[in-house]
Amino acid sequence: MKSKITLIMNKLLVDLGIKPHVADWLDQIVIIAIILILALLTALICRFLLVTVLRRAFSKVHFKWGALVFDPHLLTRIAYMLPVIIVFILIPFAYPPGSKMPALIQKCCVIYIIIVILLFFNAFFKLTFRILNQKEPFRDRPLKGALQIIQVALVCIGLILMFSVLFERSPLHLLTGLGASAAVLMLVFKDSILGFVGGVQLSANHMLKPGDWITVPGSGVDGTVMEVTLNTVKVRNFDNTILMIPPYTLVSQSFQNWQGMAESGGRRVMRSINIDMNSIRFCTPEMIDRYKQIPLLKEYLEKKEAELAQPDSNLEIDNPVVINLHRLTNIGIFRAYLDLYIHQLKVVNTDLDCMIRHLQPTPEGIPMQLYFFSSIKEWATYEAIQADVFDHVMAIVPEFDLRIFQRPSGFDLQQTVEQCDNTPSQPSTPAGTMPENRSASQKQNGGDANASAIRP
Repeated sequence: MKSKITLIMNKLLVDLGIKPHVADWLDQIVIIAIILILALLTALICRFLLVTVLRRAFSKVHFKWGALVFDPHLLTRIAYMLPVIIVFILIPFAYPPGSKMPALIQKCCVIYIIIVILLFFNAFFKLTFRILNQKEPFRDRPLKGALQIIQVALVCIGLILMFSVLFERSPLHLLTGLGASAAVLMLVFKDSILGFVGGVQLSANHMLKPGDWITVPGSGVDGTVMEVTLNTVKVRNFDNTILMIPPYTLVSQSFQNWQGMAESGGRRVMRSINIDMNSIRFCTPEMIDRYKQIPLLKEYLEKKEAELAQPDSNLEIDNPVVINLHRLTNIGIFRAYLDLYIHQLKVVNTDLDCMIRHLQPTPEGIPMQLYFFSSIKEWATYEAIQADVFDHVMAIVPEFDLRIFQRPSGFDLQQTVEQCDNTPSQPSTPAGTMPENRSASQKQNGGDANASAIRP
């Protein structure tokens, strides 16, 4: 039994001179072809109106989200949706009542519409995040991870809707079935789920973003973050190698993010040298006069001498022996020199902590630590500044009558052995004889050593 539209088309074909038995199977094909042609024309007209006419009409209108509203990809998605809707509405007229083919075609049309809608929202969110990436507040945010979360959610929703259309089931029933098999899914997709959760945590808590310098102990990661996604974190090491780290690795263990240092006023220098404690002593007047020849110390030493010249009323010494408890030491003057030296360097940020301090003495000597911040944070320049400072520190140590502790090397032991070999041995004196070198008093008396020894 044919539909009314099919009968009308059959009669029209017969009127055109087509034989009735040919018109019986040709009428349905003609109706389907007309529907497809109509859908194609609708697609072309919509694409022309939306993509060409509408974009040209608003091309001179400049507003914040203009690129998003009139993007060709989004307008094309909308243009592709209308023809399928026309097919969905008109396809039942091409088949007789009770036929199962229109329902199957309509299911395909609904699935296609769902796919087009998902593609539309996917393109919409991609363009939105691309625009946000160009804005200053969002430029350094890991937006790609958030975009991937939305894309995964869209895919899940789309799959559930498509299966519900195919099997004519409510989406709630499918969700219930997924809940029952959640344990199996978690076991099979354990790594993917952990990576997904780790990526969500990294993005939500702003733990890192592209451009950050991170270090992960034990994994060989020491470089700049290039990209943060839900499955991987791409890092370019300083040797130009690229490493991929699962986000869960960064969430489950500690990692060091140096971005705070990069955004601060300086990069910290904290290094020490070991001073031999046997070289530490009180300063004599001659030593102080020699230290005054160093320009940085002249004013400091004059000030200290003036302070030490004043009596200290807080000290009560009952011992009649006068002991000067306020004597300068060479290591104290050396510490003062380093403090003055660090503060006068232009590359040192004196607004941050800057100090010279002693650490706990060790068997290798007493560590003298320099703690300051370099205003230049670029790696190569920072290392050069640090090296220049300690070149000067190590070279100036002997000027303060101090020694840097260093464990003896093979060369030191070799020199010691050679010195022992080159030392002339003293001949032994036979028993009962006197050495050739006699005392001056014996030579003046002109007598024999034995005679002087028995003289009363």
